[in-house]
Amino acid sequence: CQPLNREKMEKLAEVGVDRISIALDVATEEIFDKIKGRLAGGPYLWEKQRQALREAVKIFGGGFVGTHLIVGLGETEREMVQTIQWCVDLGVYPGLFAFTPIPGTLLENSPQPSLSHYRRIQIAHYLITRGKTRYEKMIFDGDGYLVDFGVSEDELGQVIRAGTPFV
Repeated sequence: CQPLNREKMEKLAEVGVDRISIALDVATEEIFDKIKGRLAGGPYLWEKQRQALREAVKIFGGGFVGTHLIVGLGETEREMVQTIQWCVDLGVYPGLFAFTPIPGTLLENSPQPSLSHYRRIQIAHYLITRGKTRYEKMIFDGDGYLVDFGVSEDELGQVIRAGTPFV
């Protein structure tokens, strides 16, 4: 739903809504402003979206609030993984999507993320949301590429072979 104020979210909870999702969509404030905020002519503000997620967790509880994160809008892997960790720490489940250009939209000529980029983010998302590692334990190179997931090679291999992060 659109970012609602606390009063409106409380009313939703009172009438029986037990889960809510407020789209963050991107990993950084700079990208947010370009995609859906002030630079895009949109009504949304990065901090207002983040505050709405905080308020939603207070009202609906951790684990009952979700958001969307779209991979491939210009963020680094470091930035996306850091945002995933922020969500999880807050009690918000971050649903993950790969950017897909849609004809007739402002981003129709933008490239999709590479498969390897998306797969690394999917693995990081899986490991973080399952409590197997944290952003702070991961290692990124100077360009923000994920080079170590903060788990043993054995555990990483098991996760990849199981295929669960990619479902």
